[in-house]
Amino acid sequence: MRANDRIQEVETWLDRLYIAADGASLRVEDRRKAAEVTAILEEIERAVKRFSRRRSLVLVDAAAGKSYVGLLAAQLVFGPLGLDARVLVLEKNQRLVALSRTAAELLETRTPVECLAADVSDPSCWPEEPDIVVALHACGPASDVIIERAIACRARLLLLVPCCTSDAVAAVRLAKEEAVRLAIPDQAPVRRRFIQAMVDAERTRRLEAAGYVTEVVEFVGATVTPHNLLWRARRGK
Repeated sequence: MRANDRIQEVETWLDRLYIAADGASLRVEDRRKAAEVTAILEEIERAVKRFSRRRSLVLVDAAAGKSYVGLLAAQLVFGPLGLDARVLVLEKNQRLVALSRTAAELLETRTPVECLAADVSDPSCWPEEPDIVVALHACGPASDVIIERAIACRARLLLLVPCCTSDAVAAVRLAKEEAVRLAIPDQAPVRRRFIQAMVDAERTRRLEAAGYVTEVVEFVGATVTPHNLLWRARRGK
């Protein structure tokens, strides 16, 4: 399928699942979200085509928000490929979970989707050795929690797109101390980029130290979202 066709397909399903019911139409930000979701779905599709099919595939959509990725992976990836798979959505916001459950009822796929009201920091809500853990725009420390939980449950593949970085992120404190030690200029744009680079490096090294072969790539252009870095981390042998 051509890229434009896939984006249009994602837009159609976003409209059907989340927007048309409200009597509205896709906004500019919705179309940007569709581009991001499309790129993540392509990552998922490439990954599952390489996986052994000796057992049912499990995808965890962590800190899922409205569960765009999890639901559309079921509809547009697992269903068309005829895969034996299931999707587990983890989101702590009860209102968003309710919206996700309503949207899931509109899917036209046999792939089961479970939308669970749960905090990603709760080990009991995570399955053992999921095939894919995906998190699109996990905010602040949620990205670090997802990294730790993905490592702990021995996920085969982590697809992580962090969002904002705040003082709640543990590595920020260390980065600020290092900025002072290295006399990084106080000008906000300079220091902010240094701190973000340190946070990104710490996350990468943490995954590598846990045995994950890790790549960091721009999964969409910066005009789509400034938070456009994807951590693609595969568990080693």
